[in-house]
Amino acid sequence: MSDVALTAGTQPAQELFIKMAVAAWDASTNQCSKLFDELTDDQLAAEASPGRNTGKYLLGHLVAVTDRMLPLLGLGERLHPELDNAFLANPDKSGLETPPLQELRKYWKEVNAKFSAAIAAIPPGEWFAKHTAVSAEDFAKEPHRNKLNVLINRTNHQSLHYGQLLYCRPKK
Repeated sequence: MSDVALTAGTQPAQELFIKMAVAAWDASTNQCSKLFDELTDDQLAAEASPGRNTGKYLLGHLVAVTDRMLPLLGLGERLHPELDNAFLANPDKSGLETPPLQELRKYWKEVNAKFSAAIAAIPPGEWFAKHTAVSAEDFAKEPHRNKLNVLINRTNHQSLHYGQLLYCRPKK
């Protein structure tokens, strides 16, 4: 493949891929934020569909997942590790105490603001470096286990839950 095929204008292919992945993350996060702002507390407290997760659980889960990405990508300390037990280690309706919805809404904005600022500052070459959960030995064998791949994976994960959260909207 020629060098011309690997660039868009004067932008190298790596930078283009990074820009596309970050834009997809931003679009997914903005989409979720808009929905969280639209849904009432009662709508988020309800199950997305009978027998499924509540909107509140999905909100807490997404906050915890994004928060975990900070140290995973080497971007700093977590803001809310206390959410892991209720929203990552256990299922919805486990009976564990969870923060009120207003706090979770605030955490969503806080964690995403920190994460967005941090990923905007990552130099292009760093995106293809290993994340903190993979050893140097394993990374040498599997270089796709890099920071950019984590962002792509988590974007897909967030989009999946956005689809579930749509069911919290009132039925027409």
